Amino acid sequence: MYGKLRENVPLAPHTAIGLGGDARYFWDCASESELHEALQFGAARRLPIQVLAGGSNIIFPDAGYPGLVVKVGLRGAAFQDAGEAVLVRAAAGADWDALVREAVDRGLAGIECLSGIPGTVGGTPVQNVGAYGQEIAETLVSVTCLDRASLERRDFRADECGFAYRQSRFKREDRDRYIILEVTLRLRRQGRPSLRYAELAEEVRRTAPIEALAPAAALGAVRAAVLALRRKKSMVLAADDPNSRSVGSFFVNPVLPPGAFEALQGRLGPAAGPIPTFAADGGVKLPAAWLVERAGFAKGYRRGGVGISGNHALALVNHGGTTAELLALATSIERTVYDRFGIRLEREPVVVE
Repeated sequence: MYGKLRENVPLAPHTAIGLGGDARYFWDCASESELHEALQFGAARRLPIQVLAGGSNIIFPDAGYPGLVVKVGLRGAAFQDAGEAVLVRAAAGADWDALVREAVDRGLAGIECLSGIPGTVGGTPVQNVGAYGQEIAETLVSVTCLDRASLERRDFRADECGFAYRQSRFKREDRDRYIILEVTLRLRRQGRPSLRYAELAEEVRRTAPIEALAPAAALGAVRAAVLALRRKKSMVLAADDPNSRSVGSFFVNPVLPPGAFEALQGRLGPAAGPIPTFAADGGVKLPAAWLVERAGFAKGYRRGGVGISGNHALALVNHGGTTAELLALATSIERTVYDRFGIRLEREPVVVE
C-alpha cells in the first residue's frame, strides 16, 4: 500500500511554466483504482488535495503545496466506427496533441485547429479549450468523471457540461468536485477542415492549395499551419524557446455585453483608432492582448525574473523568477487595464493558493 506515494516532490518540473515549491505528498495515479487509493489516503489524513493533469495551465506557490498532489496519469485512446463518424474515447492523462495528430493522420475532422495545445485530454473540457475558431464543445459527446467525495463514477453528456466561452461546469459550480477520467469525442470521417479564423485561413492558403487537396491531406495542411502559427507566437512548448516557458494565454479575451463596447469607444474617443473585435454570443469579444499592449505592457517587457513573451502579449513568461513575481506582474497588468479601459481581465490558468 502507498507504493506510488512520494514525499517532498518538486512541483516546478511538473508544470510548463516551471514554477512552484515542493508538494508534501505526490501520487502519480496510472489507474482509477490508484486514484481511489490516493483520495482515500488524503481524506483519512484530512489533507488538502490538488489534482494535477499535464501541468500546462497551473501555477503553484513558491512555498509549495502542504497537502497531496494527485497526478492523473491514465493513458490510452480507442477509435470506434459510428457510421460517417468515429467515436474517440481517450483517457484523461493522454497527451492532447498526440491525440490530435492521430486523428488528423486517420483523416478525422473536428479537432485539427486545436493542434499544438499542450496538456492532457482531461483538461480540455474544463475550460472548453478552443483555438483558431474551434472549441472542444463542438465534438465532445460525454465526459466520465470520478466524484472526489463519494468515489462514484458519473457521466455527463455534452449538453450537461455547461459549456460557454472558456467555461464549463467543471470550472464553475463543480470546481474541485470531480476528477475527469475519460472524454468521448465524435469526429467526422473524411470531413473538410474548419477554416473559420481569418489568420489561419490566410496561413493555410499561403502554404497549401487546400481546395484541391483530399480531405485527409487538407486536415494535415491545417494542422501544419496551426503549428506554424503557434510556434511563431511561442505557444508550442520548446526547450530552445525561452518564450514558451509559460501557461499559454494568461488572460481570457473579455466579452463585453451589449452597449458596453459602444461605451468603451465613447470613453477612448477617435484618437484611439479602431478597436479590434470578434463576434461573440451575447456581446462583443475584445482581444485581451490588444488591451495589455495598449495599457503599456509591450511584448518582451521584463520585470525581475518574469516578463511578457516577445512573441505574444498574453503569455507571461518565467525567466528564472518566482511565482510571487509572476502574480505581481499579472496583478499590475489587471489594474492598469482596468484603470485605462474599465475592463476586468479574467485569468485563464489555475492559480493554486
